[in-house]
Amino acid sequence: MDITAKMVKELRDSSGAGMMDCKKALTECGGDMDKAMDYLRTKGIASASKKEGRATSEGLVSSYIHGGGKVGVLIEVACETDFVARTDDFQEFVRNVAMHIAAASPVAVSREEVDSTLIEKEREIYREQMKEQNKPEAIIDKIVDGKVDKYYSEIVLLEQKYVKDPDMTIADYVNSIIGSLGENMAIKRFSRFQIGG
Repeated sequence: MDITAKMVKELRDSSGAGMMDCKKALTECGGDMDKAMDYLRTKGIASASKKEGRATSEGLVSSYIHGGGKVGVLIEVACETDFVARTDDFQEFVRNVAMHIAAASPVAVSREEVDSTLIEKEREIYREQMKEQNKPEAIIDKIVDGKVDKYYSEIVLLEQKYVKDPDMTIADYVNSIIGSLGENMAIKRFSRFQIGG
């Protein structure tokens, strides 16, 4: 059975799980929505959305230094309780995200944090490229929107493909950890330092 984008979106909306998790669940369950929801719940993924609104006043500030001290990352990740913040699983999660930041060089945690002038500049560059290629005016905006979305997926931490598992984004990874640890959590901020950068 073909798994459509509409089916994936419907499961995502009802479960709060990431797109890749929803697609995998639907594939495993032959497109059956109820079975796919049970599959996600069994894996602890569907519960992430239910924890979304809960306060995250505890957490961890951690650092990661890579490759002979040439790149370093300082990161703050929040969770609900000090108990979870002290678990090995949470600390490993924070370290993995810090390592990802060192490797992938995001500029912001979410789209909302990206400087709008940067996006407008990119939008103008893409628009000029389309005009140079003599694309019809009617489709230029659609193409530019697609290119801007792709740009976001390259520079926004939560939208980047996770370097250790490119089948999931960092947002998917966060949701999977929320599901397994049973607490809401959020990547609050980070700073990436690089020699000569």
